[in-house]
Amino acid sequence: MATAEQARIALQKVKDSGSGRSVVELGWLDQIRVNPPKAIVRLNLPGFAQSQRDRLAQEIRGSLQEINEISEVQIEIGNSSDQAPIGQAGHGSMPQLQAIPGVLKVIAVSSGKGGVGKSTVAVNLACALAQQGLKVGLLDADIYGPNIPIMLGVEDCTPEVIGSGADQQIIPIETCGVAMVSMGLLIGDNQPVIWRGPMLNGIIRQFLYQARWGERDVLVVDLPPGTGDAQLSLAQAVPMAGVVIVTTPQKVSLQDARRGLEMFKQMNVPVLGVVENMTAFVPPDLPGKSYPLFGSGGGQQLADENDVPLLAKVPMEMPLQEAGNEGKPIVQSRPQSLSAEAFRVLANIVLQNTSKIT
Repeated sequence: MATAEQARIALQKVKDSGSGRSVVELGWLDQIRVNPPKAIVRLNLPGFAQSQRDRLAQEIRGSLQEINEISEVQIEIGNSSDQAPIGQAGHGSMPQLQAIPGVLKVIAVSSGKGGVGKSTVAVNLACALAQQGLKVGLLDADIYGPNIPIMLGVEDCTPEVIGSGADQQIIPIETCGVAMVSMGLLIGDNQPVIWRGPMLNGIIRQFLYQARWGERDVLVVDLPPGTGDAQLSLAQAVPMAGVVIVTTPQKVSLQDARRGLEMFKQMNVPVLGVVENMTAFVPPDLPGKSYPLFGSGGGQQLADENDVPLLAKVPMEMPLQEAGNEGKPIVQSRPQSLSAEAFRVLANIVLQNTSKIT
């Protein structure tokens, strides 16, 4: 007669696409009951694995039906441990902020619109801070468009996931002097993340509180563009030392950046200042020349309007684009470039402006 142990062995081949570990090993299955011709299992997925639910359920059913005497499989969907996120407020109350154990400061990098180089700024800011001897973490909170693994050259790496249930932890990937967690490490190259707000909220909180960050002086968080769920999840979960707003000089970018900046002000998150990216194009054969392809003065205008500093003006250089494609941040691969110098200046100012914030 078929037994629960046989079922457990059969289910070892059903695996998480990110870590490659079986759902049994990860503790995502419990209450495996076998009463031929019926088998019943409960599937408890953490937030970051919800996109695999249909595939896993299909593979679980197929694996169990391969066992003699089992023809009917019932799969119950349990409540994952992150469905009641840490620090979430109830209706009519303010959220209670909860610090990340071991992390001294959280600095967010945000933008009003996509395509302004926000992730490039976040990666190079984190690396520039690490070059100063700080222990730095980097959280890619752009769940729908996680590009940081490519920029750091680790898109083929898979983070280790240990424990199960509420005790499950993700081990960040250590590279370029920083410890990094990204949704891009947990899904396939072409796999879309099709989630509504609550699931997005759950995975961001898991990255904050269920990643093994260890002792970190700074955690840099790369936010998606806009003023949506990711920004709210972060601002309502963890106390932040401040946020850096990234824009280009052009008018349409400034308008969206204004909205993003105003959102953080309304949520009482300190705005550290503005980074104007793509300030001007510097030809590789004429390093003394620069051409403001997107206009000029936009970053300073945004900073002046909001009484915050213009932290840095990052030029457009061929080496900056090449560094991103090669997975080698420019502050490390081409430290003598104008862009690298701008990022080092940015890191120094951010560090000075947050030196008294813990």
